[in-house]
Amino acid sequence: MNYLEKFLDGVEVEWSNLGDTRFIEIANSGRTPVKASERLLGNVPYYGANNIQDYVEGYTHDGIYVLIAEDGTQSLENYSVQWATGKFWANNHVHVLRGTDSINSRFLFHYLKIVNYIPFLSGGDRAKLTKGKLVEIPIPIPCPADSKKSLEIQSQIVRILDSFSELAAELTVELTAELIARKQQYNYYREQLFVFNEKEVQHLAMGNDSIGKFIRGGGLQKKDFTETGVGCIHYGQIYTYYGTYTYKTKSFVSEEFAKKARMAKHGDLVIATTSENDEDVCKAVAWLGDEEIAVSSDACFFTHSLNPKYVAYFFQIEQFQKQKRSFITGTKVRRVNADHLAKIKIPVPSAEEQERIVTILEKLDNHSTSISESLPKEIELRKKQYEYYRDLLLTFPKHNIES
Repeated sequence: MNYLEKFLDGVEVEWSNLGDTRFIEIANSGRTPVKASERLLGNVPYYGANNIQDYVEGYTHDGIYVLIAEDGTQSLENYSVQWATGKFWANNHVHVLRGTDSINSRFLFHYLKIVNYIPFLSGGDRAKLTKGKLVEIPIPIPCPADSKKSLEIQSQIVRILDSFSELAAELTVELTAELIARKQQYNYYREQLFVFNEKEVQHLAMGNDSIGKFIRGGGLQKKDFTETGVGCIHYGQIYTYYGTYTYKTKSFVSEEFAKKARMAKHGDLVIATTSENDEDVCKAVAWLGDEEIAVSSDACFFTHSLNPKYVAYFFQIEQFQKQKRSFITGTKVRRVNADHLAKIKIPVPSAEEQERIVTILEKLDNHSTSISESLPKEIELRKKQYEYYRDLLLTFPKHNIES
């Protein structure tokens, strides 16, 4: 015997529908548009089929309202369902319901989250749930002959499901705070590790003959990509795909194309010199693969005598960013050319010190990444836990549905 059967202990379940006024009140009529000047007054939330900025008259109620989207897509089995309390705006693309004295509105909300709305939708790609179809949607009423016991059962189901929802929300807040704290801690230590006494450690221009040189990328475009061949890095991939360093490339070019391309070798830093914003311009990735790779235009590569990871981390800190900003040009498209990058000064400690800094930063980076990855996984786990018990608690035996 499953959990629900034990919980209900053999009580009768009556199937009705959303049009049954004994149990449901639908507040779709009598709502009039509100002037734009009134929409922004106060902190009144608004709801629409897809958060459409189109308002209707707000009203106050001490209980809970359930909101169901009128518009959506035919592919959505779990239609857009929300709940609200107090005063709110709701546009004419959302159905507003609440339970009567015989139905717990939170119970109604949880149940309507598992309904398959597709059989009740009309229209094509932009499907519509009309009020005529809304009222046909079936709902279970446990123990209909005993209103008090029915509400107790509904309340118990709501308590269990709400507890999982609250747990997920609390976990999200905690993990998010932990992630922010760890990132702040990581950024602080990363900045401090690059602070040296200039009398003890030289700060040299990156284009200094003893450090390295910047070489502009070639005419590599996305249309030149092949399935296999010689590795290549396109400038746009640096701030959308790669991290601090990489051993493999996402894309390739033909061997014939590579013969005329500008090639970066192991240890070189590949830098995006063009972006739509100041943050992404000069994003960099250290190439640590064994083979030479092609580098696109709107990028350059820095061939040097330093620890590749040390240089890549340096490009992420404020000490570099502050110097970079003075060289940014352009309006819609932001650029920093290779000649200007060569003027940026970098602290040059011993090779041993560079390696020590890299080791520390990799550990901090891995820890920060671990937390970043665990956040969505934990949230998804709690969501699945809630959905499991929701489906278990709300799967009632189906009999004839009364009109």
